[in-house]
Amino acid sequence: MIHIEQKEHTIPDGTKIIVLAPTGRLDITTAWQFRLKLQECISKLSRHIVVNLGQVNFIDSSGLTSLVAGMRDADKVKGSFRICNVHPEAKLVFEVTMMDSVFEIFETEEEALDAGSSIVGG
Repeated sequence: MIHIEQKEHTIPDGTKIIVLAPTGRLDITTAWQFRLKLQECISKLSRHIVVNLGQVNFIDSSGLTSLVAGMRDADKVKGSFRICNVHPEAKLVFEVTMMDSVFEIFETEEEALDAGSSIVGG
């Protein structure tokens, strides 16, 4: 079981952004739960998602796949999908797989949320 903290942030234009912060490992045993959480948030709460990976010290291909799927879901509904605060140990996985060029990755949650303010037309 993976623990996922969920917060809601509303930017000045009224757009809601959901911030998800999973804790622990994002691997074959937990990635599907995280994937379901992403799907649920995008379909029911907001098409704009920020994933804070500060508490995820391990990520494998299943974890990356769940993130890619979330990004695709957000894209389908013309939303946004950002990743922030990548744990140093997990960052290597993004670099080796070149996923760091696929995702919008920000240093901090604040930067990722500020980038949300530039969403044109909501």
